[in-house]
Amino acid sequence: MKQLPFMAVVCTVMLFIVYRTTKYQYHQEEIDKKWSLWGKAEAYLTTSQKLKGLPRGIIQDSSDLELRPLWLRSNSRSKSRDYSNRNLLAIPVGIKQKHNVNAMVQKFLPENFTIILFHYDGNVDGWWNLDWSSKAIHIVAQNQTKWWFAKRFLHPDIVSIYDYIFLWDEDLGVEHFSPSRYVKIVKEEGLEISQPALDPNSTEIHHRITVRARNKKFHRRVYERRGSTRCSDASEGPPCTGFVEGMAPVFSRSAWYCTWHLIQNDLVHGWGMDMKLGYCAQGDRTKKVGVVDSQYVVHKGIQTLGGSDHGATKVSKLKKTTTVKFLVT
Repeated sequence: MKQLPFMAVVCTVMLFIVYRTTKYQYHQEEIDKKWSLWGKAEAYLTTSQKLKGLPRGIIQDSSDLELRPLWLRSNSRSKSRDYSNRNLLAIPVGIKQKHNVNAMVQKFLPENFTIILFHYDGNVDGWWNLDWSSKAIHIVAQNQTKWWFAKRFLHPDIVSIYDYIFLWDEDLGVEHFSPSRYVKIVKEEGLEISQPALDPNSTEIHHRITVRARNKKFHRRVYERRGSTRCSDASEGPPCTGFVEGMAPVFSRSAWYCTWHLIQNDLVHGWGMDMKLGYCAQGDRTKKVGVVDSQYVVHKGIQTLGGSDHGATKVSKLKKTTTVKFLVT
């Protein structure tokens, strides 16, 4: 009889442990559901057989590019998991464009953006004297291109917490660009794939639809008659509508999930890739793809990695050959 109080205490402790464990597992499952941003409601039901040995509540099928401090209190850790309204800027960079990239990053970093730099020239040490450098992620691979980096380091499960992925070149002037205003516009207009318009005074403009329309907030199509190009209301695809260029594309989370699978593993320069992006518009490309005019950039046309001016057209030549109209629909 003397053991009864002791057994009661033991049972109480065991019940408490079971209760806490069950509650913890339930809490973790709710977190997993909350951050399963790709809409994988049946993720656990379709989990690979290779994971069947893991307890259900322990599986974490996504990650992110957020830096973590070496030491963090548990209460601070829970607070740091709020990644709502966060976006990603990824840029292939070389040390020769350090000044311009610095200007770009200083625009984006204060506005809830994570920064990742792909160093194609192997020079990382030359960036450490910038104040923000330790806050960015640096990845190095000699003489590799933007699409090579994106395919290998921007897997959808790694970037699933970000609302928008900005996959930009390093030679863009951002004096007239606000990241937060841009994101607000693409959200309001339902643009799954977009780009900022190009200043007409840019060094090179490859496609007429990317030129800024001064009196528009954004546009989805262009009208023109130049050479073999005929853009009208009947046009249903590039380069008349449903098109953004590879230098400054912006993808919604869902659009990037599709685009990542579209990128071929052996893709190098990506010429022609922009003509195919409309497949990932999550609907009608003539509605879901657009160019934002009120937030525009300057394309400086600086060639890197031995690139050529393939398909480039001087702005002055474009101005002489045709008159263009833009339409917002």
